[in-house]
Amino acid sequence: MDFANLASQLNAGTILPEGIVIVTLLGVLIVDLILGRTSSRWIGYLAIAGLLASIVALYLQWDNPNPISFSGEFNSDDLSIIFRGIVALSAAVTILMSIRYVEQSGTALAEFIAILLTATLGGMFLSGASELVMIFISLETLSISSYLLTGYTKRDPRSNEAALKYLLIGASSTAVFLYGVSLLYGLSGGQTELNAIANGISGANVGQSLGLVIALVFVIAGIGFKISAAPFHQWTPDVYEGAPTPVIAFLSVGSKAAGFALAIRLLTTTFSLVADEWRFVFTALAVLSMILGNVVALAQTSMKRMLAYSSIAQAGFVMIGLIAGTEAGYASMVFYLLVYLFMNLCGFTCIILFSLRTGTDQIAEYSGLYQKDPLLTLGLSISLLSLGGIPPLAGFFGKIYLFWAGWQAGLYGLVLLGLVTSVVSIYYYIRVVKMMVVKEPQEMSDAVKNYPEVRWNLPGLRPLQVGLVVTLIATSIAGILSNPLFKLANNSISHTEMLQATTVNSTQLSAMPLATSATNPTKQLKAF
Repeated sequence: MDFANLASQLNAGTILPEGIVIVTLLGVLIVDLILGRTSSRWIGYLAIAGLLASIVALYLQWDNPNPISFSGEFNSDDLSIIFRGIVALSAAVTILMSIRYVEQSGTALAEFIAILLTATLGGMFLSGASELVMIFISLETLSISSYLLTGYTKRDPRSNEAALKYLLIGASSTAVFLYGVSLLYGLSGGQTELNAIANGISGANVGQSLGLVIALVFVIAGIGFKISAAPFHQWTPDVYEGAPTPVIAFLSVGSKAAGFALAIRLLTTTFSLVADEWRFVFTALAVLSMILGNVVALAQTSMKRMLAYSSIAQAGFVMIGLIAGTEAGYASMVFYLLVYLFMNLCGFTCIILFSLRTGTDQIAEYSGLYQKDPLLTLGLSISLLSLGGIPPLAGFFGKIYLFWAGWQAGLYGLVLLGLVTSVVSIYYYIRVVKMMVVKEPQEMSDAVKNYPEVRWNLPGLRPLQVGLVVTLIATSIAGILSNPLFKLANNSISHTEMLQATTVNSTQLSAMPLATSATNPTKQLKAF
């Protein structure tokens, strides 16, 4: 094979964004080796610059006419581009909120950023992987890096316990997932590329065999662990409470987005012959996640545990779009994950700030906070209200889009359950806001009474301020000025060839303006 044919098959330009992240990772390590601890003042900005450059490279690849690379192992279509962008952007915001936190914990910042960039690489490759070996390697890169990040503050026994639980449960889920994909390999006659597996299973007439159903169940178990869906959520509350807060901020957005990207690509391509079965299983997962996440969150006294159960519930909402199986359903998933990135990271930035200044994350200790720190109170209030779906914030439009897509696909029970559990979630979100805002001065908590003077000029606090302001503004205006995000989400689905054969044709559905007029989502919402 000559060099021209080899270069054509590799098509290595599609992984330029990941290449930029790799160069940034190496740059962080080399700079730290040369300069030592003195590099900590600006090494975070180097990593953020590399991630932003990677996002620019992703933007330049939009509507790539030749997205397949490495002989079918990687697909840089618009769907993968949008999910890779979410992972990279969540990592950039996480680094902003990590600098002060990691330095105050007495651990090395450069190593933390290096592991975080490695996890980012795993998530980005996982979002575009279209071959079993590539999927497994990317998944393990993301998972092992996540275990290391969870136990990074090794002097904290809670962090060590969280890392051990995460490792043990994660290793079990990986083994189950690997067994499922090995069954796919056997059933397809030794194929590893997803399209070839689908063709092999179809040609062998094993579309309704017991082996394929077992493979489906095992694969869904692995995906359910990655997206924190009940009943595969057992690790989530303990890891969220014990791990460093910036780490769980990344896991709640970047890792979850990569898991949903894997779910869309693997299920729609490989398990198209058992689509009814996997939609039934995900319906059960969505019901369990929405009920368990929202109900158990009511009883939590720790902000981090409350957001852990909130994350489980949010996964249930997003699964409505996956179950719908329409262009509108997949687009609503993308849109909700985009706005979820900003509102969730805004909330975690506020929690980090509060814990740095008070040393606690108990909900009761936030009482009367508005009198001492109005900006933090505003940021946390907006993010929680948006997570609850209060208009006109971004979360409201994200949930309306998900519920509308589900309703048009005939998922009436799921949508009604989503509406009811959303109302339940508003209670525990507003409880925190009320505690911060309407408490009388004499009811102020001890932590707030001893709250230090707000000073942003301390080392490492300026990046936190930037992260808070940026995510707060994005959460506030993403709902009001949501049309560009709607268009981006719809285009990422309508321009992805993989989904065109699997989505329900709009002409087969009655009264479906969302699917038939994806270019003007504002009109669709008004019609709704």
